[in-house]
Amino acid sequence: MSHRRLRARVPSARFVAVTELPAHRLRFHKSAGDGSAKCNAEDTGHSGDRVMGVVYEIADAEKSDLDRHEALGFGYDEKQVELKTEQGTLRAWMYYATRINNSLKPFHWYKDHVLIGARENGLPADYITQIEAVESIDDPKPERHARELSIYSNT
Repeated sequence: MSHRRLRARVPSARFVAVTELPAHRLRFHKSAGDGSAKCNAEDTGHSGDRVMGVVYEIADAEKSDLDRHEALGFGYDEKQVELKTEQGTLRAWMYYATRINNSLKPFHWYKDHVLIGARENGLPADYITQIEAVESIDDPKPERHARELSIYSNT
């Protein structure tokens, strides 16, 4: 959700809307190549569940770059979903996890990316509190931690 992180990957990224995906819940259980957990909007089928997020528009020419960064085909797949916005409904593409490991935890820096995005996009305080409550762990590679969060150092 972090605008700065997305723009570092695909410079054309343009904010469209804050959204809600019904019948899904935010989980940190996607098995990543670095041994940690990444986010997933898990389809629960329960109308009371929701994932809050942000829709961005990107240039077609940058889609393959984003797919590579998001590991499309290597633990994530994509699907089209219908989202709720303040202006009505919106159809968008999203990545969802195909490799799940409930025993993994996210690295602190990854959870920070999610929290920074949630805060900069004004997601509800109770939703941010739920993200804050997710247990995270140290990255065994401190240089990766520093590199990942360096995009925020100029603000």
